[in-house]
Amino acid sequence: MNKSASILFVLVSLLFASCNGGKKANGNWMKEYEVKLAIDETFKPIMENLVETFGKANVEADMKPVYVSEDSAIRLLVNDSVRMCIATRKLTDNEKTIVRGHTLSANQALIATGAIALVVNKANTDSLITLDEIKGIVTGRITRWEQLSHSKRKGELKLVFDHSGSSTVRFMQDSLCAGEPIKGNVYASECGTNESVLDMIKSNPELIGVIGTNWVKGDAASPLSDFSGLDFHVMRVSRYSGENAKFVRPYQYYIATGDYPLLRSVYIIHTDPRSQSLVRNFYFFAKGQKGQTIICNNSQLLPITPVQVKAVNVNE
Repeated sequence: MNKSASILFVLVSLLFASCNGGKKANGNWMKEYEVKLAIDETFKPIMENLVETFGKANVEADMKPVYVSEDSAIRLLVNDSVRMCIATRKLTDNEKTIVRGHTLSANQALIATGAIALVVNKANTDSLITLDEIKGIVTGRITRWEQLSHSKRKGELKLVFDHSGSSTVRFMQDSLCAGEPIKGNVYASECGTNESVLDMIKSNPELIGVIGTNWVKGDAASPLSDFSGLDFHVMRVSRYSGENAKFVRPYQYYIATGDYPLLRSVYIIHTDPRSQSLVRNFYFFAKGQKGQTIICNNSQLLPITPVQVKAVNVNE
């Protein structure tokens, strides 16, 4: 190779190095093997399972889940601080516009149907409540236990949820309060988590706790068909009052039949522009056969794939 050709080769090499360096600084904001995702904390138990299983199958993956309120998870995604999140709603048109401002697009997929569970202290024998009574509590119409038609308890009734920006609060506002602010004796938990809600109701029989049904779990990895062994009570909820009342707990079966009324969707959303990446691979893993099997066999959530309903004895 002559001298002029060598100089040309060096110049071309420097040019490509400069171009690649610019792409890495401007577009490749995270390392190749990082999987950063923001997860609604109400789904932490099952998402820990999914993240761990994917990480073991892809040893090169650097899994970096962040468990936060749904409001924070979506905000992190929209602001391009992460490029994947788990939430109970899709992005709004305004949020999609902000994402496009980062020269990205949002891919969204339904991965499960979840539910909200109402839980009380083990010493509290009141376990029946109607959907209309729940609406009464979050709108301030019902503030005492004796106002519940099936309650033997008397005194002030308080409802505690995880966090003001959580998906459970948004569900209550949208589905039960017609978009209006929650009123009455409704409070956020001390630490802003579902685990904190459980700790509070275990120590106070006057409280009703609101948690994601994914936190209604025992020591076994499989979904429960009987909640009686837990150290708290899961309330039975009826969509209707009076003679048509049917009180059920959020077992997978009643989620599948729709008899349990406090249902919500679970979505996985990613904005990764790369055609091949571990972020994108996790997206397809969660909504694929392996991820769906984990969701079905290891949580109270109902997967989107067809399931076989089996007859079981339920202690209601």
